[in-house]
Amino acid sequence: MKLNVFLKIGAAISIAFSGTVLAQNALVGPIKIEHAYTRATMPGQQVAGGFMKIENKSGPADQLVSVSSPIAGEVQLHEMAMEGNVMKMRQVQGISVPAGGAVELKPGGLHIMFINIKAPLTAGETVPVKLKFAKAGEVEVSMPVNVMGQNVKH
Repeated sequence: MKLNVFLKIGAAISIAFSGTVLAQNALVGPIKIEHAYTRATMPGQQVAGGFMKIENKSGPADQLVSVSSPIAGEVQLHEMAMEGNVMKMRQVQGISVPAGGAVELKPGGLHIMFINIKAPLTAGETVPVKLKFAKAGEVEVSMPVNVMGQNVKH
């Protein structure tokens, strides 16, 4: 009888959190990472995006210079932009973080691109990601995997 109650409670908690959008925060020197997340992928999908807000309220201008993660064969910094009526994506060598300001990595703009994903990303799990800044150094973030189509509201 008690096992049945625990199973029902577990199922209720699972259902309650299934629509929740999760995000991760981290700090390295004056750089604050907020709302970091990625999205679930379909079987066979080889790429995924990573998103976050990077804030630098008290330090000198800095730059996100690289990202790595064991979940992908390669991780790049990317930018999406409209060229005429065509949305184009390209790799960038770094993402500037202004002194006293912030930059958002979001769908349709600057973002992290996980390439050659080793296994599908499943909603509810977390992805280890290491961000490297030119001045502030490195920081590890456990990036939650959200349900496909869900974005974190800033």
